[in-house]
Amino acid sequence: MASYDVIIIGSGPGGYVCAIRCAQRGLKTAIVEGRETLGGTCLNVGCIPSKALLHASHMLHEAEHNFATMGLKGKSPSVDWKQMLTYKEDTIGQNTKGVEFLMKKNKIDWLKGWGSIPEVGRVKVGDEVHEAKSIIIASGSEPASLPGVEVDEKVVVTSTGALELGKIPKKLVVIGAGVIGLELGSVYKRLGAEVEVIEFLDAITPGMDAEVQRQFQKILVKQGISFTMGAAVQKVETTKTKAKVHYKLRKDDSDQVVDADVVLVATGRKPYVEGLGLEALGIKMTKRGQIAVDAHWQTNVPGIYAIGDVIEGPMLAHKAEDEGMAAADQIAGHHGHVNYGVIPGVIYTHPEVGNVGETEETLKEQGRKYKVGKFSFMGNGRAKANFAGDGFVKILADAETDRILGAHIIGPAAGDLIHEICVAMEFGASAEDLALTCHAHPTYSEAVREAALACGLGAIHA
Repeated sequence: MASYDVIIIGSGPGGYVCAIRCAQRGLKTAIVEGRETLGGTCLNVGCIPSKALLHASHMLHEAEHNFATMGLKGKSPSVDWKQMLTYKEDTIGQNTKGVEFLMKKNKIDWLKGWGSIPEVGRVKVGDEVHEAKSIIIASGSEPASLPGVEVDEKVVVTSTGALELGKIPKKLVVIGAGVIGLELGSVYKRLGAEVEVIEFLDAITPGMDAEVQRQFQKILVKQGISFTMGAAVQKVETTKTKAKVHYKLRKDDSDQVVDADVVLVATGRKPYVEGLGLEALGIKMTKRGQIAVDAHWQTNVPGIYAIGDVIEGPMLAHKAEDEGMAAADQIAGHHGHVNYGVIPGVIYTHPEVGNVGETEETLKEQGRKYKVGKFSFMGNGRAKANFAGDGFVKILADAETDRILGAHIIGPAAGDLIHEICVAMEFGASAEDLALTCHAHPTYSEAVREAALACGLGAIHA
């Protein structure tokens, strides 16, 4: 029986980052993973492969729509779907091999197999039981199911199946207008599919700033994606190669049917805790099926911790990473810190969408006085040159102190630009601090400075 200071169950971004931090803190560490490769959902069937397909399909879009304008003449590329999937697999391979290298470099043992916790201080992997002073559950999440919809990963797929379809569908119906549905819908639209998104609510990307929601949907419609809002999916009927999606419109209770070659179920994710033995251990769960933890990421059972998608909060890889490092620091006798008010969210469509902190809606609910600084990318020289003028930067600051409370960006490189504001918020900066910081010209980042200026006397280029 091997003995460790820490055993981590799950090797996704939360788990493997946590393992590395534990090793850096001098703790003897092992990680449990049942897949053939490390990296969890994110690296294998999530963030990384979807970004590869988003990049490839965006390059195709540029060739078809913008190359000729720039004087780049010639036939647009044809799509070799098989080769595109090979490129995606190569991208996954490079990343998962990188994580495996990091485990070896930090002398972390990989216990191959699916883990369970038969009792406090012990983790069972296959037929072997290992001892650990501390156990961290980082088993991630899985796609949430929908009543009346049976997934076969061929005609009715989750994000996993959508990343490896046998061919590009003529018609793709996406159930759910959240991040995953819109990203993958964008990929297949650019590759030539007809894409329809069916959403239960009246706005896309729930929880996002309402102005961004409206602008984002307008841009996606302009790109050719159609939306049916306020629709409750009742069931999906399938033959070997086709599907019929039955839904009810909430406004008039009318029954509707739409045909599809492929149906993508993108209605969110749920914690994956099956087979861990949590009930027998008496570990408390929330009403939503998440593991309940205290301020130090410890469950009600001493010595057992949980991080990432299995606990409350946004199901984001970087949130899991932060919690992984913090929990490791805590176990090693140091202070673990996560600022939950400054966790950015990004949608990797084109244009990208980035957000952090409060929205106008949450500030109104709290009764807080705030001011808005906004700047359109149409006023940004770099964006105009790069056919990327859609969207804007919006900064929300306290009306009295000028402290930045939140920011919302829809536009080119929004996922990177948002971090300037994250750093500012981490230091408690004012919009004026950002406005007085010199930004290189011509860059997209100037739009952030202009939005900050708009919180004061006004933007220069608006």
